[in-house]
This record gives sequence, C-alpha cells and structure tokens, in this order.
Amino acid sequence: MKTTQKVKKILSHYESDNPGTKANLARILMNGRLGGSGRLVILPVDQGFEHGPARSFAANPAAYDPHYHFDLAIEAGLSAYAAPLGMIEAGADTFAGQIPTILKVNSSNSLATLKDQAITGTVNDALRLGCSAIGFTIYPGSDHAFDMMEEIREMSEEAKAAGLAVVIWSYPRGDTVSKDGETAMDICAYAAHMAALLGAHIIKVKPPTAFLDQAEAKKVYEKEKIDIETMAARIRHVTQACFNGKRIVVFSGGASKGLDGLYNEIRGIRDGGGNGSIIGRNTFQRPREEALQMLDTIIKIYQGKE
Repeated sequence: MKTTQKVKKILSHYESDNPGTKANLARILMNGRLGGSGRLVILPVDQGFEHGPARSFAANPAAYDPHYHFDLAIEAGLSAYAAPLGMIEAGADTFAGQIPTILKVNSSNSLATLKDQAITGTVNDALRLGCSAIGFTIYPGSDHAFDMMEEIREMSEEAKAAGLAVVIWSYPRGDTVSKDGETAMDICAYAAHMAALLGAHIIKVKPPTAFLDQAEAKKVYEKEKIDIETMAARIRHVTQACFNGKRIVVFSGGASKGLDGLYNEIRGIRDGGGNGSIIGRNTFQRPREEALQMLDTIIKIYQGKE
C-alpha cells in the first residue's frame, strides 16, 4: 500500500502512536475512491442496536442481512465499514481484507432510559476480526459521561498498544442539554474537543447549527466575532477545536433527509475543511441502486467534481 503526501502529513500529527496504529489509520485513509485525499466516507451500521431492527431496516429489507452492508461499502468504494460485534462477525471471513472495518465496542438501545452505553465488544474482538479500529460513543452532558470517558481511556490505551486506531462518536446528550443544544455550534465544538482530548484518532460529531446554547460560550462567540453563519464556517470552527485541524473529523449524516439537503451539507463539510462523512441511515434505508448513486455523488462532491 502506497501512501500519499497528504496522508503522510495527517499521520505526522499523531506523534505518540506506534507503527501498527499508523498503518491501520493509513489503511482507512488510503482505501476506496477517496483514498489518499485526506477525505473519508464511512458506512456505520449500529442503528439496529440504537433503534431496533424494523426502524432501521424495514424500509430496505435487504439491509437485514449483514453481508449487504459489506457489499454496499465495497462496491461504493468507501473508506471503511463500522458496526457492532455480531454484524462484523457475520461477514468477517467472506469479506476479510476487502475493506477496513471498525468494531463499535459500546452500544445503547431505545428500550433503556439511561443516557449511557454498554460495552458490547473488546479490543481482542477487534484484533480477532481483523479490524483497523475500535469505535466508541460518549455522551457529553449525560450523568454517565464521566464513566464513559474512563471506559474509553482504558480501552484506548489497550487498542493503541495493540496497533489499532480509535474512533470516538461524541454526541452531547443529557438532562442539561436541550434538543437544539445537541447540535448547537458551541456544544458540538466542545464535544469534538473532548474527543480529541480523550485521544481519538478519528472524531465523529453531528454537523452543527448556528444556534448557541451556553450563555457563557455565547458571550465569547459574540465578543471574538467567531463566524458561524454558514455550514462551511461552522465546520471550520469544529476542525479548529480539534487541535487546529490536526485530528481527523468526520460528520454524521443523521436522520433520513432529502438528497438536496444532504448534498448541501456535504459541500459545507468539504468547504469547511472537514475530513468527510460517516453516513448510515441515509445510505442503507434507500434501495441499493439509489444508495450507490447517492454515495457516488457524495464522493464526487469531496473530489470537487460536483
């Protein structure tokens, strides 16, 4: 596998990591149609845990089959595929070596009331299955946030020692965080910064809105005239919060939305210097050919062709 100067520069920002971890990061960064560009498109399929099977897959019944997602990610030329233990296990042999995989090692479910996640996979599972990274969700703002941070600190240490990369989903959530606050500019940037401070190689957050939730933060944004008017400006600020762009930051696709809205969001991520997208429901809830066309357009947007 040959790396580009762009990828070598990105890897140089991870100064403490061993060659194994950097090699796994390089595998993700060099894979697929965006390989070598510093841009990523990742398919995450953890929604069965989070929302239940019917809510996740009934719109496109072929997606009940774990092999469907491996196939889709490979055919579309994506950077990586992320899923919980059972989904990865169900295709690990058939698709071994065909696409980098990320084992989601904690999960929640819609039957629970706690703003928390259970540990559902291990570093040893990730190694056994040939994964390039582990993925872990934290909920800044939850009463359980500190426990989650301590869990990923321990798992991150183990993963890095074994040569794996670490991806952190950082989703503000809790009694003190309003619905609007979950995607507020100040809170999204804060959540991304926390993930960077926790040692994440790749950080996943939601695309921020122009809403400012915290009164003290709002004063600073207004005093310092931080530009948050456009999506590109907001993405630029989130990447700035991640060590001034020295950490890989990707943005979720969120709930299903119209294609025009999604593509405009992707252009904002591209123009703001974000590293890419991690899009689940907007992908696998569409018929296969429609999903492939959508992913083709997204990749062309990141390539500057659309």
